[in-house]
Amino acid sequence: MNPSLVALTGPLQGQTFELRGGELALGRHPSNDLRLPDPSVSRHHCVLRRTAEGWRIVDLESSRGTFVNGLPVRERELAHGDFLAIGDSTFLVSLRDARAGTPEPAGDLEDSGLAGETEIRLAVTDSIYLRRDRLPAALAGLLEIAAAPPGGSAALGTHLLERVLAAVPAERAALLPVEEDGEGLAPIHRSPAGDRPFAVSRTIVARVLAGREALLIDRGRGDEASGSVASAGVRSLACVPLPGLAGILYADTLTSGAHLDEEHLQWLAAAAALASGPLAAALRAERLERENQRLQAAELGHGLVGESPGLRRIYGVITRVAPTPSTLLILGESGTGKELAARALHGASRRAGKPFIAINCATLSETLLESELFGHERGAFTGAVERKTGKLEVADGGTLFLDEVGEMPPALQARLLRVLQERTFERLGSTKPIRVDIRLVAATNRDLLKAISEGSFRADLYYRLNVVSITMPPLRERREDIPLLASHFAALHGRDIRGREAGISPEARALLLRYDWPGNVRELGNAIERAVVLGMDDTIRPEDLPETLLETAPAGGAGAATTTQYHDALNGLKRRLIVEAVRDSGGTITRAAERLGLHPNHLHRLITTLGLRDEIEG
Repeated sequence: MNPSLVALTGPLQGQTFELRGGELALGRHPSNDLRLPDPSVSRHHCVLRRTAEGWRIVDLESSRGTFVNGLPVRERELAHGDFLAIGDSTFLVSLRDARAGTPEPAGDLEDSGLAGETEIRLAVTDSIYLRRDRLPAALAGLLEIAAAPPGGSAALGTHLLERVLAAVPAERAALLPVEEDGEGLAPIHRSPAGDRPFAVSRTIVARVLAGREALLIDRGRGDEASGSVASAGVRSLACVPLPGLAGILYADTLTSGAHLDEEHLQWLAAAAALASGPLAAALRAERLERENQRLQAAELGHGLVGESPGLRRIYGVITRVAPTPSTLLILGESGTGKELAARALHGASRRAGKPFIAINCATLSETLLESELFGHERGAFTGAVERKTGKLEVADGGTLFLDEVGEMPPALQARLLRVLQERTFERLGSTKPIRVDIRLVAATNRDLLKAISEGSFRADLYYRLNVVSITMPPLRERREDIPLLASHFAALHGRDIRGREAGISPEARALLLRYDWPGNVRELGNAIERAVVLGMDDTIRPEDLPETLLETAPAGGAGAATTTQYHDALNGLKRRLIVEAVRDSGGTITRAAERLGLHPNHLHRLITTLGLRDEIEG
């Protein structure tokens, strides 16, 4: 089989699309090679391009983003087994050629060296017992059900109903779940009206499920039928439970000239028995795929999002450091994702199955922080009414993450240094040493070398922590990651708040790109969450974003795209009012703020975000 995409969810569920040629365009517009009739998909969403290594996915500035293994991507080389999500559709990427080689048979076999014997060679699929023209029609139909090509439950169910309508004189057929739990069979209907659902008597279904036996009713022979069956004009019907599955196979006739008899019921019972095994296997595989995707999303949801060179360097360091026991020091501004990097390191290490314990050293007093880290015995101090296990002990075998380690009091720095050197500590109020096996990851937004020179941080602890260090780049230095992060947060908060992923308009994306994000990734996440909460629909627009972004002066480059006439005119009016007020106040910001009815700090912020500093000071 050639490299292909297997549709697991969405409007094309159950279908397989081979990757041929050099490019495959996906989107909602009919001009795409693979059209996805889904309003959450952009007209031209993404494209798959053949490369020397295989296939690469390229997002075409889609409003809702393109996701690989739960993470938004702009451009990425695909690997075998990747999950590609586009709108409501999820595809499994299959890049291995099943015909690349034929495995040798297992076991201890020897060459018999037989010669001169009569040899008969036969392709397995050419057996006369698999040829429909050599079998009675009824058996041929059952053979087609048993030999159904591999696929999802929807494809297998459709194949079953097509064989039913071809083998028995039924005019309608359906495969129905017993319970609508979203995890089992999906209802499938076949009738002259196409795939449109039609009503099936609940009374009949209840009787079949209660007895777990197939049921035939033929009104032409005077069989008793429920009122709903009679009112629907059904002449005869057959209802068969699917062995081992919470579902039924149903078929009926509506015209007086056609009816189902006992022989047809016998055939339908055999068909249900043959189809149940493949259906159960397909449903089991689909449940495992959903669970795998859920677990991947949960794991990757704590990961780093981005493809910028700066973040790629971080990925490289984490990959090399993860297998080692070395201590890692993570530097960077607040909100750049230092804890996410620590979690990524833990998840890639041999300690991944052990605890990851995080403590923020800046939020606790010295006494509380000491108790949190080392624990205490009952009566160790006033209020210690029972023994408490410290985070060092809880993290045994795993990773301890100390955020804002630069805020740790000097006395605790000495105790932490001893733990790192000897891997032992004592609870408060105890003299019994406790040995722990932990990996320490520390993070800070402070300049620790400056803190050492000021005497607020121990030099020996710094060199013990700084075995390997990485600096998380601020968001203003990785602007190419802003659209990916925005798509990630829009999908995350959209699912939590609205039940489906949110999209981002081009105008809103331009505003996101030109803002400097002093609060980094944390500020971006909060801005997207606010936009999803306040937005009127599933697409984030400029008016949904914080006012600070709307006031940002356009700069050259990708972020300089026009937003809307309304916001451009509004910002122009603010600029004129501020410049006039400052000039009329003789350049005094405080007096200008009074004239405008603003707080001086607010006016300073407006001058900065609107790019007026040079004009006013000049």
